[in-house]
Amino acid sequence: MKITKIYLLLLLVTQFSFAQDGIPFYSDYLSDNLYLLHPSMAGAASHNQVRLTARQQWFDQNEAPNLQTLSFNARLGDKSGVGAILFNDQNGYFSQSGGYLTYAHHLMFSRSDADLNQLSFGLSAGLIQTRLDETQFDPRDFDPIIAGIIQSSSYFNVDAGVSYNFLNFSGHFTVKNIIFQNRNLFSEEFENNNQRRYILSAAYAIGKVGADWSFEPSALVQFQERTGEQTVDVNFKAYRMMDFGKLWGGLSYRRSFDGAEFLDGNEIKGQKLQYFTPILGVNYKNFMFAYTYTYQSGQVKFESGGFHQITLGYDFLGGRPEPYDCNCPAIN
Repeated sequence: MKITKIYLLLLLVTQFSFAQDGIPFYSDYLSDNLYLLHPSMAGAASHNQVRLTARQQWFDQNEAPNLQTLSFNARLGDKSGVGAILFNDQNGYFSQSGGYLTYAHHLMFSRSDADLNQLSFGLSAGLIQTRLDETQFDPRDFDPIIAGIIQSSSYFNVDAGVSYNFLNFSGHFTVKNIIFQNRNLFSEEFENNNQRRYILSAAYAIGKVGADWSFEPSALVQFQERTGEQTVDVNFKAYRMMDFGKLWGGLSYRRSFDGAEFLDGNEIKGQKLQYFTPILGVNYKNFMFAYTYTYQSGQVKFESGGFHQITLGYDFLGGRPEPYDCNCPAIN
């Protein structure tokens, strides 16, 4: 059977939606924004946080992939934290938007108020609307899967996670999209109704409290249950204390465990997803600014340009009156 160009385009968009149900998972968490990824980090820091991110790919292309998020999280009392996230994600004819509300519970095992030894549990409930605009598809290029209308579908889901922060160490485990949801935005032949994703990450800060320089290696592994997709992030960040605040930067490398084969002339070759993401940030008083650029390597890719992302943040009172006595960037 002949497969039209429109059909192929829809198939690409559908496959993208499988891996990106809910908030797309990029490198946002490296911009002092762990709550965006782990609900157990709501209210876990020594200060309350507001974070705004904007991500754009291929500035010279119309309807290129772009993402905006707005998140807030704060401590309530000694043991509770709350948070909220709004997001808008667009990728060509496919888009999704929604919001999450989060509650986290924090258990302290510290010997004193200055020590950090905290176990946290978090639960996020979200409502997401997905949308597929087929009105601009060429009606002369007929394909039975194309209805020529705007299709939309809304669904509810839940994320849950646990975090452990002990002095300079932090570890997190989160399950995204826990509830099985039957969605029929796309053809049932391609619809994947199990969007469950597992994320495990850990970091350790190297350096004494108050030192001019400190370093933080970290790693993150994610696994998609239904499709079996697996990726790993290896990250390294460096921090420099300045008179005006803190200057920091780093590099992240993401690689998938699975890939695809392609024909290069008469030779069949394989390629796995690889992302390189340098990041630069600055903290000035209660404000935070970060810029990241993500470059995809490999012979097969849509364009040579990469992703640009800006993160703006503000930390405000309401958490702890004083930071913990540790080198713990995710908390202090």
